[in-house]
Amino acid sequence: MHIIAPYRHQINTQEWHKMSAVFHCQQHLELINGEIIHMSPTGHQHSGHLNLLVQHIYSQLNDKTILSIQNPLELSHYSEPEPDIMLLKPNPTFYKERHPREHDVLLLIEISDHSLAFDQQQKLKLYAQHQISDYWIINLGKKCVEVYRNPQGSDYLKQQILYKGENIQPLNYPTMTLEIATLF
Repeated sequence: MHIIAPYRHQINTQEWHKMSAVFHCQQHLELINGEIIHMSPTGHQHSGHLNLLVQHIYSQLNDKTILSIQNPLELSHYSEPEPDIMLLKPNPTFYKERHPREHDVLLLIEISDHSLAFDQQQKLKLYAQHQISDYWIINLGKKCVEVYRNPQGSDYLKQQILYKGENIQPLNYPTMTLEIATLF
């Protein structure tokens, strides 16, 4: 008699897309490294800060850069997170023919309250591995912006924390300036 040991089945993006209609009813799920991750429900603090940040960013964009809100980012056959905000390179089809990939991202932002540890660890590692050059975490608990730049391996060489009274400019969009105080 042959015994089969239990094993994990990693879900790839193709399977994920087929299954998404079943799962996306009332839940916020993301595919990270082949695993379906149940993300925290979006509370009023998170959604309000998302609206505020989108307004500040949108007011400074040119007409070619694409502002993407909570849409998929295809990083590999096993990872398709949905960051809160991405600034994307211009695309003539506005990414109607494919999801954006790492080389399309100018800036990636996660707004974190309940998901802070996940964003600081698993997502940070994932984004660094895929060479996302400018990753920000809007830390609602500490009212600060964590900035991660210069990815190498599964980490970022440059890490900075900014508080009220400081400004920040996206690495790949230097004409934009955001005042940290206006985000909280």
